[in-house]
Amino acid sequence: MSDPIKNRYDFVLLFDVTDGNPNGDPDADNMPRIDPDTNQGLVTDVCLKRKIRNRIQLTQVGKSGYDIFIREKVVLNEIIQKVCEDLKDEKAEDNEGSSSTKRKGKDSKTSVNKEIERAALMCKTFFDVRAFGAVLSTGELSSGQVRGPVQFTFARSVDPIYPQEHSITRMAVTKEEDRAKERTMGRKYTVPYGLYRAHGFIVPSFAARTGFSEEDLKVFWEAVRMMFADDPSAARGTMTVRRLIVFRHDSALGNAQAAELFERVKVARKDPAAPARAYTDYVVDVDETGLPEGVTIVPEGELGK
Repeated sequence: MSDPIKNRYDFVLLFDVTDGNPNGDPDADNMPRIDPDTNQGLVTDVCLKRKIRNRIQLTQVGKSGYDIFIREKVVLNEIIQKVCEDLKDEKAEDNEGSSSTKRKGKDSKTSVNKEIERAALMCKTFFDVRAFGAVLSTGELSSGQVRGPVQFTFARSVDPIYPQEHSITRMAVTKEEDRAKERTMGRKYTVPYGLYRAHGFIVPSFAARTGFSEEDLKVFWEAVRMMFADDPSAARGTMTVRRLIVFRHDSALGNAQAAELFERVKVARKDPAAPARAYTDYVVDVDETGLPEGVTIVPEGELGK
């Protein structure tokens, strides 16, 4: 692994969906998530991170330090237990010596040190813990809580979306008595078209704690750009990352406020009177003039290289 990153990054991610559901809401019969006041579509940060995890799990398979901690249908406490076995930890060791105040203080310090060691080992083993952080205090071998350097906002559609509801029928039946019955079996919701915008942040001070490195950063950028490539689904239609605009700061603390930089990225529909049905219906303008001192825009072609 290379050294932890030293520069702060803020970025704007633009992606779109055509005839699909980018992120269903389980509390609303899996309809596309929306802001009820504006009808703008929403995609959660958790959904975006899931796509990135899936991409890295495919592209970095077998590579040391690039396992994925949050995976489907795994028991997280068992993973923590297995990874931390090399530290010779036992629950009894963390709890021994409770008979005296002096011993309690010593054991408390030992427990904290072991918790830090376990967290460091989890960061070293799993890319997503190193990047996004994780709650590691759910089992017997508590490893505390790790705050990751990479964070996303919810993605929000540029314009309001109007989900469409489709009834689904089937040709075959499972029981004889169903032959003559109506064969409607469910509903599907889609967004005809939506262009979504999310903001992201990469903070070096947290990277120093987790070990998120320059090598990790390259893997991350590649995963973001290709996050939908390995996740096709009829339910999600066609989803594509369209732009990734990255602002690089010369310092770890940043040379300008993120909001000031994000305002330089303008997205507008070419014809406000016509419904958008493709990315080409929009114009994306990035103001690169007069950037704050110490801030540069990384060319998209260099990301991940």
